[in-house]
This record gives sequence, C-alpha cells and structure tokens, in this order.
Amino acid sequence: MKDTHDLKIWPEYFGPVKDRIKTFEVRVFDRDFKVGDRLRLMEWLPAAEEYTGRSVLVDVNYITILNGRLLGFDIPENQTERYAVMAIERTHTLGELFG
Repeated sequence: MKDTHDLKIWPEYFGPVKDRIKTFEVRVFDRDFKVGDRLRLMEWLPAAEEYTGRSVLVDVNYITILNGRLLGFDIPENQTERYAVMAIERTHTLGELFG
C-alpha cells in the first residue's frame, strides 16, 4: 500500500524541489519509506518554528538505505543511524491542485 508522508522542508530546499531541480531527498530512515510512496513536503521556517503554507507533492521512484557515516555525516561510532536516499519526482504543488 502506498503511503503519504508529511515532512518539513527548509526554504533553501523547497524552491529547487518545486522547480524540479532537486530530484532527491535524504532523510533519517525513521519510518517505512517505500518506492511508490508520496511525500508532502511542507516549507518550514526553522528560526520562526512555523510553516509558510507552501507545499509540494513528490513521488518516490527509487530508494536506497545507507549508514550515515557512508554519507559523510559526523555520527558517533556507537550509533548506526540509517538514512533513506530517495529519487523523487515532483507531481504538483497544492496551489496547482486547489488553485
């Protein structure tokens, strides 16, 4: 079954996804991401701790799971945090769907 995951995305990443330039997403593998799932990426202002109201829908076309150290992340040796590296394709912004 395909799932929709609601996720925060910072403004510097939101624009390139919306414009179909950024075609991948890297996330902590803390949920069951699968090929065919949809991500609802909601623009988030971290300093203000609030959403902007802009969202974009993307489909997950490919996924691989990697250890964070393989990605060059500074993770303590005793942790094995895994990351989902997902190929994404933008479908619609919510404004395009609902005017």
